[in-house]
Amino acid sequence: MNADSPSFEPSWLALRESADATARASELLAPLRDALAPDEPLVVWDLGCGTGSLGRWLSGRLRGPQHWILHDRDPELLDLARKNAYVTADGLPATIETRAGDLESLRASDLVGASLVTASALLDVLTAAEVEAIAAAAGCPALLTLSVVGRVRLSPPDPFDADVAAAFDAHQRRDGRLGPDAVAAATAAFGRRGASVRTRPSPWRLGPGQAALTAEWLRGWVAAAVEQRPGLGPAADGYLRRRLDECAAGGLTVEVHHVDLLALPGGSA
Repeated sequence: MNADSPSFEPSWLALRESADATARASELLAPLRDALAPDEPLVVWDLGCGTGSLGRWLSGRLRGPQHWILHDRDPELLDLARKNAYVTADGLPATIETRAGDLESLRASDLVGASLVTASALLDVLTAAEVEAIAAAAGCPALLTLSVVGRVRLSPPDPFDADVAAAFDAHQRRDGRLGPDAVAAATAAFGRRGASVRTRPSPWRLGPGQAALTAEWLRGWVAAAVEQRPGLGPAADGYLRRRLDECAAGGLTVEVHHVDLLALPGGSA
């Protein structure tokens, strides 16, 4: 993630895609399917789509035909996303279009005809105004996945874990972003508009088999903490070296807690 704006490197998105797919709360799919109109083609808006990893996961778990509208502020990511080949649960190829733009300007008129609004790893980098805009615009089911909630557990523990975690959470909340408060804010925003909301945990559980992802996550986690609290710098350097050594030796496991949210209009959850 770029330190100054909610934009993500394609290499990072590719590295995390498998862990994201494993973590997503599949138990939310049944109530989502029940809420979708059974005899109509699906029109799915993927907000902050990145390279399209959520669509690659979700399209094959929903019936067809499907049309995906991939929305992101980053033209490089949209160029990659439009190369996707989505296939529905009944083997039909989905169609794809891309839209560039910021989320704060999203209006209900933009989503007229949408069957479903989705997003992945997005809510926690948004402001309250942007979350309100999504809730106000989405007059259809919304599945918003993999939002961080400010809980991380590393094993074996280290006395410096808590300092890094606290500084990272503060960094997530910089410039009015919601960070770990995003799920609660989104739940309230959809609830005020009459939606019923379900949330389920969707943690990353990273062990020796995900060493590359764990190492990259560690670097980003510590870097964000030091950016927020520069005084951590000298101690953080040694901490990161220890943790990376443990990771390389297969002796480190990490749980990064997320929450998935399903909002259904009209209290139908």
